[in-house]
Amino acid sequence: MASRLIYACGAIIAVAMIAVARVDPRVSPVAFFAYVGAAGVSYLTVVWLLPRARLESRWELAFCLGLAALWRVPLLASPPLLSTDVYRYVWDGRLQHLGYDPYTVIPDDPAVAKLHDRETEQMNHPWLPTPYPPVAEFFFRVAMRASATVRAMKAGLLMCDALLVVVLWRWLVASGRGGGRVLAYAWNPLVALEVAGNGHVDVLGALFLVLAAWCLTERRRLLATTAWMLAIGVKLLPIVLAPLFWKRVRPRDVALGGLVLILFSVPFVSRHGLPIGSLGTYLDYWRFNAPLFGMAETILPSRLIMALAALAGVAVAARLRQVCAVDAPAAWAWPLAAVLFAAPALYPWYLLWLTPFLTNGATWPLAVWTASSLLTYLDLIIGMPWWAIAVEYGFVLAAAVPLVRGVVRHPIEA
Repeated sequence: MASRLIYACGAIIAVAMIAVARVDPRVSPVAFFAYVGAAGVSYLTVVWLLPRARLESRWELAFCLGLAALWRVPLLASPPLLSTDVYRYVWDGRLQHLGYDPYTVIPDDPAVAKLHDRETEQMNHPWLPTPYPPVAEFFFRVAMRASATVRAMKAGLLMCDALLVVVLWRWLVASGRGGGRVLAYAWNPLVALEVAGNGHVDVLGALFLVLAAWCLTERRRLLATTAWMLAIGVKLLPIVLAPLFWKRVRPRDVALGGLVLILFSVPFVSRHGLPIGSLGTYLDYWRFNAPLFGMAETILPSRLIMALAALAGVAVAARLRQVCAVDAPAAWAWPLAAVLFAAPALYPWYLLWLTPFLTNGATWPLAVWTASSLLTYLDLIIGMPWWAIAVEYGFVLAAAVPLVRGVVRHPIEA
C-alpha cells in the first residue's frame, strides 16, 4: 500500500514539475504556486512513507529515478525564471577563458562591455565582482569550455545532480539504510527547480559533501577530508562540520586536503589579496528571509551575529559528533541548518546543501523546510510578505516538536 501511494505521489510531482517549466510565476502566479504546492505536499508524503515502504528492487528504483530525470528535462530547456545567478556563473567562466580575473573585474565596467552577450547582460548586481570561492570558479570555467551559455552551465550542474544521486545511493546502501531512500533527494521539487531550472552551484557543494560523508563512513579518510575541503571551496558553509572529522581523520589528511583547496585558490591570488571578491559586501548588505538575524541585528553588530551563527553550527556538529554515528544524516544536516537559520540572507537554493540528508525521521523538519521555503518565490511577484515568512518557519517549528520530544526521551536517531 505504501509503495503504491509513493508511485501516485511521484506521478503528481512529475505532472506538477513539467507544468511548472511552462509557467512564468510573474504572469501566472496562482498556477505556479498551485503546481509547486502540489509537488511539495506530494514530496513530503513520499519522505514520510519511504521508511515504511520497500523500494529495493533495482527495476523499481530505476523507474523512480527515471521519473525524476523526466521532469528535469523541461526545466533544463526553460530559461531561469526564479533567479539570475546563473548568468553570473556564465560571465565568470567566460572571463577566465579570456584571461581575466573575476575577483577584480566589474561586469558593468565600460572597458569590458564588449565581453557581454544577451545572457550575461541579465546578471544581477553587475557593479560588484564575483563573490564565489575558487572551487566554484573552477567549475564555471570547466562548464563553459565548450559553450559559454546558460544551457551549458545548467547541463553541467545537472550532471552534478546525477552524480549526487549515485553517491548518495552508494552511501545509503553502505550504511544499511536502503537505496530507496535516495528518492528523498531525487524527488525533492526544490532540487529540480534550483538545479535544472535555475542552475545553482550549491548542488556542486552538496555533491562534495555527500562524497565526504560516504568516504568517512568507509574510512577513506584522505578522500573524505579532500571532498570536505572542496565543498568549502564552493561555499564556506560546510566549514562548521569540522567537529565531524575530529579524531576520525589524521592531521596529514587535513593538511593534504587543505593543500588541494589552496591549489585551487593560487591562480586567483594577486596583488589585490585573497580571492574573496564581493563576499564581504554580500555579508554586510544582503538581507532576505532571515527573521532570526533581523531580530538579532537590532541589538548586535551584524558581523558578530554571523560569528555566533557559525559557532552555533560548530557547537551542534560537536554535540552530534558525540551522540550520532558517522553515517547519521542528522549529524551532517543539522549543523548546516543551524547556520542557515541565523544567516543574514536565506534564499531557497541555500537549502540544497541539506537535501541529500533528508532520509530519516531525525531530518524530517528540514524536509518540511525545503517544501515550505517554496513560498519565498512570492518575492518575485509581490515582495516577501510577513505572513509567508511566518508560514515558512511555522511549518518547520511544528514539524520539529515531535522530534524535540523524542530527543528529550531518547538519543537522536542514527
